[in-house]
Amino acid sequence: MNRVSFPRAVVLSACALLSMPVWAKTQAPPAPALPKNIVFVLVDDLRYDAMGFLTKGLQTPNIDHLAKNGVYFPNAVVTSSLCSPSRATILTGQSARNHGVIDNNNSSEKGLVFFPSYLQQAGYQTGFFGKWHMGNDTDAPRAGFDKWVSFKGQGTYFPTEQLSPQQVAAGQRQMLNVDGRAVKRTGYITDELTDYAMGWLEKERDPSKPFFLYLSHKAVHSDPLPPDRYKDLYRDLPIALPASMANTPENNLGKPMWVRNQRNSWHGADFPYHTDRDLREQVRDIYRTLSPVDESLGRILAYLRKAGIEKDTMIVFYSDNGFLFGDHGLIDKRNAYEPSVRVPMVVYAPGMVPRGVTNPAVVRNLDLAPTFLDVAHVPEPKQMEGRSWLALAEGKVTPADWKPGDFVYEYYWEWTFPMTPTTFAIERDRVKYIQYHGVWDIEELYDLDRDPGEMHNLIDDPAYLSRKIALRHALFAQLGNTQGRHVVPYTEKTSSGVTWRAVDGPHAADFPPGWYRRPNLPSKMNDIFPDSIAKAAASAADKSFVPNRGTQK
Repeated sequence: MNRVSFPRAVVLSACALLSMPVWAKTQAPPAPALPKNIVFVLVDDLRYDAMGFLTKGLQTPNIDHLAKNGVYFPNAVVTSSLCSPSRATILTGQSARNHGVIDNNNSSEKGLVFFPSYLQQAGYQTGFFGKWHMGNDTDAPRAGFDKWVSFKGQGTYFPTEQLSPQQVAAGQRQMLNVDGRAVKRTGYITDELTDYAMGWLEKERDPSKPFFLYLSHKAVHSDPLPPDRYKDLYRDLPIALPASMANTPENNLGKPMWVRNQRNSWHGADFPYHTDRDLREQVRDIYRTLSPVDESLGRILAYLRKAGIEKDTMIVFYSDNGFLFGDHGLIDKRNAYEPSVRVPMVVYAPGMVPRGVTNPAVVRNLDLAPTFLDVAHVPEPKQMEGRSWLALAEGKVTPADWKPGDFVYEYYWEWTFPMTPTTFAIERDRVKYIQYHGVWDIEELYDLDRDPGEMHNLIDDPAYLSRKIALRHALFAQLGNTQGRHVVPYTEKTSSGVTWRAVDGPHAADFPPGWYRRPNLPSKMNDIFPDSIAKAAASAADKSFVPNRGTQK
């Protein structure tokens, strides 16, 4: 069978290859009348390829069912790869520079409008279940939701986690906020959230109205803790860590100093979370913790079928950000590399979207809110920056005709985890340019078609000079906020942040070899001027350069 090849490097299992037809040959079924019920399942920190139909040995039968019978988007990305900023983007349809939730610490939600409020106005019943993780570490109900079940901050997997034996013996438990009431936790978090969601679906909502269910799991956030029933799953599953994890001259060539220095840190492969734990076992625990999420999806699917509303419901499976499994010596997310910005995304809506399609179009978390409103026939509010992908998923718009513009990425330095600098990036026509703010380091440029693993930094390649210049200009222009200002925000620093290095780990990286030069060279001031072909020629000849005057001796 011929298949369309999608741009980023994704390896599909043999089963998936056989079950997903060529895009161009797939005919979308006629769309039923709107509005649809919507189930949005958000997973935390799930890597883009951590689904059974993509990773051999990983068991996710319900996620696989959605992909086999819906539309899989291998090139879904997030505009900020961090929990709170990404979640705020999902809820507001705005980028971090405009919604202002810029880190995981204490960003304000003041003045923000969350898209479920518009759904309520359109007659939807709305329910939120799970991790909110924004705004003053409070679990209080937010506007836009008829039903509310949440917890403070990151939450915990188990009711007695992070409590002392004395507290447990005294009857203390981690708490949930249920419609404004404090309720003691009773079970494993994924199961408990699903129980509340199912109770709302089955007994509490008005069945005469369409519904929007937002199920926001804590899983699989680190440190992932599976329930006892899955603690031994994948014990013998081989885990292949990425080749770029090795600390070798070949892998380090062209990488910024901050990347090489981060590998021996909280977010590095040599000192992960300041432990000596084998990353392969960490990956197994992520997979084990995903299993209850897959079970949860199975429960929702079973209910939709039993209630006879499966064909009236759209399910979107997504993650708030990606995750690195040692790629480039790093773990976690935050940076602009592919495993950080790419997320799993599957859309399932029988009779509305085609079955078994792999759609290569780039879609963003910025586009979710406009799409959910589109499903409900609600016009996109003027403050939203994204674009509905509903027609794309339905097959009414082809990937070639889907033109959302450049993919622009922003991450703002956090004092709590200071190892990743403020990062800005832009991708256009499969070329990605990355720059860092406030650090003495190099930029990066990758041709993702030729180099999907981002191993060959082309930032100084003469063949890419014009594209580098164009992307720099475009990135700056598009990073302006709604007031046209270019601002790097930050929140209050109250401690040193997590700064340790493994005592026997690698020490600080050396400067790039090209930075070491003899004194008094004529070209020593050239790089204060904008890049150009003329400047490149002057620098190559070790001549001074001044714009509009050409080269000088």
